[in-house]
Amino acid sequence: MASVYIVGPSFSNFVRSVMLVCHEKGIEHSVGLEADGISVGLHTPELLALNPFDKIPVLLHGERRLYESVAICRYLDAAFEGPALLPTDIWERAVVDQWCSALATQVDQAIVRRYLLELVFPRGANGQVRADKLSEATPDAQKMLGIIDVRLEGRDYLAGNDFTLADALAAPMLDYMVATPPAQPLVEAVPRVRAYVERLRARPSGQAVLVEPVFPGRTSG
Repeated sequence: MASVYIVGPSFSNFVRSVMLVCHEKGIEHSVGLEADGISVGLHTPELLALNPFDKIPVLLHGERRLYESVAICRYLDAAFEGPALLPTDIWERAVVDQWCSALATQVDQAIVRRYLLELVFPRGANGQVRADKLSEATPDAQKMLGIIDVRLEGRDYLAGNDFTLADALAAPMLDYMVATPPAQPLVEAVPRVRAYVERLRARPSGQAVLVEPVFPGRTSG
């Protein structure tokens, strides 16, 4: 039996962040849309019973239930043996926390919620991308990529030369960005981000989680 269970679809970038932490720590885990043998669909009473904010992922660890991706990642890092994904130095840890917060809010909203989801799950007539929404979203997505690109100058990872929880948060959303053909003009402008994604993909955890992104009914190509 898996040590922990991650409630959520495996294509979710936040579910993948938790999966990356599990792989980095060597934590046995499984992923899916059920809890205690009961199906847990998105936006259902069953999910609300686990998370009153109606969001995934939710971590199941024994009798414990935990939501919010950053909290889950921090818990897994502290509760299990394996490489530490948070620095011991107070300042360095604060920097990682800073990036985790920014990634889980501003970067995710700009890159995933407003830009990528418009391309992958368009809501226009006949399932077409809404050009106006994509045009509105592009400047902010471009801005976030630029901020990360500047941050990576002289660094292998966001907080320095070691993989941390911040990289687990960043990896899935940036991996999807690099793998989405219509996003290539934005990606080409940030070569450090592209190189960073390749480093993340090359890690054992990345090879296990950051496979060619496949969404329900759609592929990255």
